[in-house]
Amino acid sequence: MKKIAIFGAMLVLSGCVQVDNYNDVVKAPAPAGLAGYWQSEGPQSAMVSPEAIATLVVTKDGDTLDCRQWQRVIALPGKLMLRSDDVYNVTGKKDVYAIERDGDRLDYDRMTLKRVDRPTQECADYLQKNPLLSPLP
Repeated sequence: MKKIAIFGAMLVLSGCVQVDNYNDVVKAPAPAGLAGYWQSEGPQSAMVSPEAIATLVVTKDGDTLDCRQWQRVIALPGKLMLRSDDVYNVTGKKDVYAIERDGDRLDYDRMTLKRVDRPTQECADYLQKNPLLSPLP
């Protein structure tokens, strides 16, 4: 029993964020400068292949689209969540990714993303068929 209590305390202190029900997550508006299109630059070790591309779309209202492509497109709509001063993207599959912004660069899911003017054509096509709840940046 003592080991379980210690493990639980370590888990709480480690900063892990868990979401049990996506619908219970309160959507937060995007902090200043976060709304827009973000894309991986060059090969990323967190991606399956050097040719893979990751795109993150963030609206001012806090809706997101995590769009990754290599041999096919995997797009997961989500929403921003705030915990203390930390910003997270929570996808509809209940994946939680911390977002740390430094100017025109984001640290996101072990990747570095840079600000771009528009998403890739494949992600834009997905957004055309499956629009986010709030207007795009």
